[in-house]
Amino acid sequence: MARCRVCGRVDRYVSGFLGVCGRCVRERWGEASRYVLEAHRRSRLLFSLPPEPPRGGGVVCRICGNRCSLGTGERGYCGVIEGGGGYVLPVTGSWDVAVGFYYYDPHPTNCVADWVCPGATGRGYPRYALSPRGERGYYNIAVFYGSCNMDCLYCQNHEYRRMARDKKPLLAIRDLVEAVNERTTCVCFFGGDPGPQIIHALRAAREMRRRARELGLRVFRVCWETNGLVDKRVMREMARISLESGGIVKIDVKAYSPEIYMALTGSDGRLVYENLGIVAEMGAERRDPPLLVASTLLVPGYIDEYEIDGITRYIAGLDPETPYRLLAFHPDYLMRDLPPTPRRLAEKAVEIARRNGLRNVSVGNTWLLV
Repeated sequence: MARCRVCGRVDRYVSGFLGVCGRCVRERWGEASRYVLEAHRRSRLLFSLPPEPPRGGGVVCRICGNRCSLGTGERGYCGVIEGGGGYVLPVTGSWDVAVGFYYYDPHPTNCVADWVCPGATGRGYPRYALSPRGERGYYNIAVFYGSCNMDCLYCQNHEYRRMARDKKPLLAIRDLVEAVNERTTCVCFFGGDPGPQIIHALRAAREMRRRARELGLRVFRVCWETNGLVDKRVMREMARISLESGGIVKIDVKAYSPEIYMALTGSDGRLVYENLGIVAEMGAERRDPPLLVASTLLVPGYIDEYEIDGITRYIAGLDPETPYRLLAFHPDYLMRDLPPTPRRLAEKAVEIARRNGLRNVSVGNTWLLV
């Protein structure tokens, strides 16, 4: 139980770290914003990361929507890009080396898109899947990047912050190319988020596909799990390589109202919605498997019926066939005092999504519902 510092309400659905309830964030932003900004400042300083996107430097990083303006040696909000005197460069010193690691994940993987994924279901067979029944016995190359350009206070992979701060472990493109073998059918870039180190990821994806062709692999898909906060030109290239290879772009839509988006992630989310439109439009070229999959984490007290209504109306307006997954929340990082997602909220969210026209709605992590 925590007290909202704006309205005074005491409730189990108020985050003590954030300090304000979802209703006040959305309806009384003028009063709530100072608590929101202070919460994110404290979150960032825990790992010596910039408390907000830098604005005083001489070169603008255009990789993502934060548009950090960096002086020489100054780190961007993501922690892995810095100013280099008129240009930006990775903290590793080379675009061919990133902060991150990889591992082999057996099919069917624990993936946001598993119910429409070729590796799990065989969708897209024979062009994009080895079997119409899925690819048991084969593997996904899971690439975890130690960076992110948002600051989700409930982050369930928050170890990326330590990786960005410490600039390790390091992952070279050649390591990923060598990881491709006769039992691998796809690669998924996630984290953290692939956005800040997308130059490394795109180069790696192209080289891994080349290696797959050399090995005579019939299928090698490129997938992304991302918050969608990248430059629109970057998003088009990410989607293009997934479109060609049979992969999926999985975009996590955190909220609908900019105020809730800012409270939960430190970003207002506007660019995310533009990128959803880009990928949905490109997805019209390939229906099976779907190019775009959207998801939303049901954070109790903040992602309510209003947020789900707005998110799903927008996605259905782009393409009602877009697969949409609702994910159950569990307490983590700095929102450990919130309870797991109530089952009734998940059921209501499904009802709203379908009422708004989405035809392919799924709930993941159902074992967490209470």
